[in-house]
Amino acid sequence: MSRPIVVGVDGSPESLAAAEWAAREALRRDRPLHLVHASEWTPERESSDAASVVRDHVGQGILHRAEDRVARICPDMWVTLENVEALALTALNDAARRAELLVVGSRGLSGFTGFLVGSVAQALTARTVRPVVLIEAGEQPEDEHLPDEDGTPSLRTQYRDVVVGIDVRTACDEVIDFAFEAARLRGARLHALYAWSDADSVALAPGEPAVGEGPEREEDWRGFLGMVLQNWRDKYPDVDVVETVVKGAAGTHLVRAGSSAGLLVVGRRVHESRVGPHTGPVTRTVIHHARCPVAVVPHA
Repeated sequence: MSRPIVVGVDGSPESLAAAEWAAREALRRDRPLHLVHASEWTPERESSDAASVVRDHVGQGILHRAEDRVARICPDMWVTLENVEALALTALNDAARRAELLVVGSRGLSGFTGFLVGSVAQALTARTVRPVVLIEAGEQPEDEHLPDEDGTPSLRTQYRDVVVGIDVRTACDEVIDFAFEAARLRGARLHALYAWSDADSVALAPGEPAVGEGPEREEDWRGFLGMVLQNWRDKYPDVDVVETVVKGAAGTHLVRAGSSAGLLVVGRRVHESRVGPHTGPVTRTVIHHARCPVAVVPHA
């Protein structure tokens, strides 16, 4: 059986929007959809058979409401449900191991400050072994598409760009491949962005001048980005690619690029530290401030 698209649901507007986005992604990828609800119960808490019955009833209700939302937009979608008595982080992390990708909602904030990632969503992006996609409340199918000529939201127009952040010094196959595949599935343009700073340089061989140290360093980085992407251009010849090299903070530039994107893709290095699993500063900036769906792809 193919890996499903897994989505965590808790009845919140964010999780219902995540379920709908996940259903559309499952259709694009020809994957089943698996809805998971966790009751946040742990063995350390006092419980009873009656309390367990109540938790199961509430959880099943939440799952069926999400299932109904999915059925409205994808009536033929193959959907399975799972109601788990466990902490949400534990249940979703376990489910993600069997998934193509995991989709969760993020807690929304109004105004211009972006969205505040809930504690579970933030922990999942730092821990899961599979890609995690974060969805805001209110995300609509039309949001994935460009507006029509009158500026009206539409489902008939072209998909918005898929934006991917790439550090050409440590380019990651998993992140780039995920972004190209997402663009291919949508028939969308891929926007690859690298933000450089004065401190960036790469020595290609011992004793040779480092790339990025001369007066024409931006052109050096532009050429390097092109070389990094060439293999994927060959693999995905139908994907239109635009490359941007810009000086400054990568997180800020990616958030800005994501303001008109349908999906923003960033990476997370899989490693343990003294403070435990965590996301890097660029990814952290993106997941806290981007206004579009954000995919966080783990890589070695």
